[in-house]
Amino acid sequence: MTKTHIWPSFRYRDARAAIQFLHDAFGFEEVVVYPGEREGEVAHAELRWPEGGGIMLGSTPDDETEPAPRRASVYVVAADVDAIHDRAQRAGAEIIRPLRDEDYGSRTFMARDPEGVIWSFGTYAGEGS
Repeated sequence: MTKTHIWPSFRYRDARAAIQFLHDAFGFEEVVVYPGEREGEVAHAELRWPEGGGIMLGSTPDDETEPAPRRASVYVVAADVDAIHDRAQRAGAEIIRPLRDEDYGSRTFMARDPEGVIWSFGTYAGEGS
């Protein structure tokens, strides 16, 4: 089994809503959610990408020392980008770049989550993959 060594990590104002959105729109699978001290707070959550890897996220602290990621972007390798695109549309995701075939051979699209993170999905898995 291959270990995942890179885990993008995010802070959301409404982490529970983000978890639900990432599941509904893109298909991330909830692995674990640890509650924080305050009502509705998420201290730590792990979401798995069905094709390998995953992300971690939690709630933004009240003091805003760790602001929500307004300009972050993530690229996710996926075998069936069209299916993820259709799922994202059905879930109400904001599609900011429609499905297209890139010059370098990837099938891609981009969506923005409710807190501004840009999610790119494509078939390109890197050179030599």
